[in-house]
Amino acid sequence: MDLKEIYEGVINGNREAVSEGVKTALSEGVSASTLLFDYLIPAMSEVGERFERNEFFVPEMLIAARAMQAGMVQIKPLLVESGVKPIGKVAIGTVKGDLHDIGKNLVGMMLEGAGFELDDLGVDAAPEKFVQAVRDGSAVIAMSALLTTTMPSMKTTIDALVEAGLRDDVKVMIGGAPVTQAYADQIGADGYAPDASSAARKAKELLAA
Repeated sequence: MDLKEIYEGVINGNREAVSEGVKTALSEGVSASTLLFDYLIPAMSEVGERFERNEFFVPEMLIAARAMQAGMVQIKPLLVESGVKPIGKVAIGTVKGDLHDIGKNLVGMMLEGAGFELDDLGVDAAPEKFVQAVRDGSAVIAMSALLTTTMPSMKTTIDALVEAGLRDDVKVMIGGAPVTQAYADQIGADGYAPDASSAARKAKELLAA
């Protein structure tokens, strides 16, 4: 089969095409890591770039990410079997008191699409949950807030990491509609991402640093 169809399927948000394409490619002997690094990840990068150029919007990103997930479901077990390591582990959650999850879910999909292993802490995630995630091996924590009233939970979480003696072991990034770079600087976060596309790039930058 033409593997380019998988790449195009992700960009066009065609879940069925991606799922069938990956299944066929695997049956023809294409390796899971080839599918991941040469087709799925580059396709999500292209989606992110189109979003940044205002050619794609949140709905297009969501359907592209879901199409990519249809392929990931099939290759994940094979990647684990063959010992392909994710580029890092990210714990993501909407902070305590905040129940919004669309933004968090989209960032999570983009992170997975960029090759990260994800620990999704869900919504209303208490500082202790993030602390435990770092103990469990997360190298980055990504906190989201959609309400100005829940933003202080981000600072509380960073304080909890300091108290647990884990602050130096993890990179902290934050985002969400009311969140700004200035707020990230104010509370001592390592990074800020204004949208899902830049979040995946920021996580890579933080790990490289």
